[in-house]
Amino acid sequence: MQTRTALVTGAAQGLGQEFAVALAGRGYRVAGLDLAPQTETAGKAPDYLELVADVTDEEQVRAALGHVIDAFGTLHVVVNNAGVYPARPFEETTAEEWRRIMRVNLEAPFLVTRAALPYLKAAGWGRVVNIASAAVFTAPPDMVPYVASKTGLIGFTRALAAALGPYGITVNAIAPSMVRTATAERTVGADGGFEFVRAQQVVPHTQEPSDLVSTLLYVVDEGSGFLTGQTLNVSGGSAFL
Repeated sequence: MQTRTALVTGAAQGLGQEFAVALAGRGYRVAGLDLAPQTETAGKAPDYLELVADVTDEEQVRAALGHVIDAFGTLHVVVNNAGVYPARPFEETTAEEWRRIMRVNLEAPFLVTRAALPYLKAAGWGRVVNIASAAVFTAPPDMVPYVASKTGLIGFTRALAAALGPYGITVNAIAPSMVRTATAERTVGADGGFEFVRAQQVVPHTQEPSDLVSTLLYVVDEGSGFLTGQTLNVSGGSAFL
């Protein structure tokens, strides 16, 4: 079987790092795309390709995809993981904050996937995985722009699945609960945030990045070709769909 190649955005830390390392452990050649250097991720993933670029910048994204092809020759899996999730009362949200959240959480997956698409089509097989959020289903009132952006990402997932099915490319979303990452600990998880989310779950534990790995590996698996356009709610039972 041909060695598969994967691109993971937001791979410098947290969930993106966990995904990149897991894919490398399954034999994928992995490229990571992040604004930050990815030294720690590279140290955990053999033959890791580090790409430092802004996922909201069309030219930087296009150049980064070119580097992936130069290094690996092909691309099969795209994991759109990069995201921002500030919590703020709606009436205090500025237009620029709204636009930034939409750019990172919704426009960036569009830019990355569009740039990757010629290579996925050329490979004749592909998996696009968008990291959404269970907040779409629980609707926290202090995260209106975030919920709107992730709801849009689910719509993007569904429509793109219909568009790319004929090419052997599946498109799915994973919707986690609040995941314990360094960023979450400084922001939405601070001051009781993790405890609040745990209280909404039937599984009484805070979600760790490792809790999402098996779902990612299932979605990108060779045998998951009939799974497309779906949002997998992996949130400890905070919402039942």
